[in-house]
Amino acid sequence: MIYKFRIVLDTLDDVFRDIEIEENATLEDLHNSVTQAFGFDGTEMASFYLTDEEWNQGEEIVLFDMSEGMNSVRMMNETTLDSVVDEKNTKLIYVYDFFSMWTFYVELADITEPEDGRDYPNLMFAHGVLPDSPPEKNFEAEKNELAEEFGDEDDDLGFESLDDYDFDENWN
Repeated sequence: MIYKFRIVLDTLDDVFRDIEIEENATLEDLHNSVTQAFGFDGTEMASFYLTDEEWNQGEEIVLFDMSEGMNSVRMMNETTLDSVVDEKNTKLIYVYDFFSMWTFYVELADITEPEDGRDYPNLMFAHGVLPDSPPEKNFEAEKNELAEEFGDEDDDLGFESLDDYDFDENWN
């Protein structure tokens, strides 16, 4: 079977690529297809993340094992597409270059029969131009959101007030 994916850059502009690839290909094969389709050189660190229907980030599947044997990690080259996506689990998050944080939403759009004479993976469609730099990410919650979540609406604790807590900055 052939999996058809739409890979969308996390940006306000419409920038996406449609790629078809064999179901038994690995996530590393998909990684290589994505980097080529978007014009990256493919030399940076990257990971896929399993997600739910609301795009909540789950288990990480890495390109390179940087754990030095300390943790068990799932590797892209050992993980086939059909083991992580199917008709019910259609979404992945892909992050390329952890310094720049190029973030993409990967969604399985269709499962079809292979076409005779077609080589896979295949870039079916490209829309939009990749910006010169990745879109800015806002990782900070608004103060009011944090206050509501933790019930500290009037608490103005900041780093400047750590002197009151017997904090030893040279502890290590």
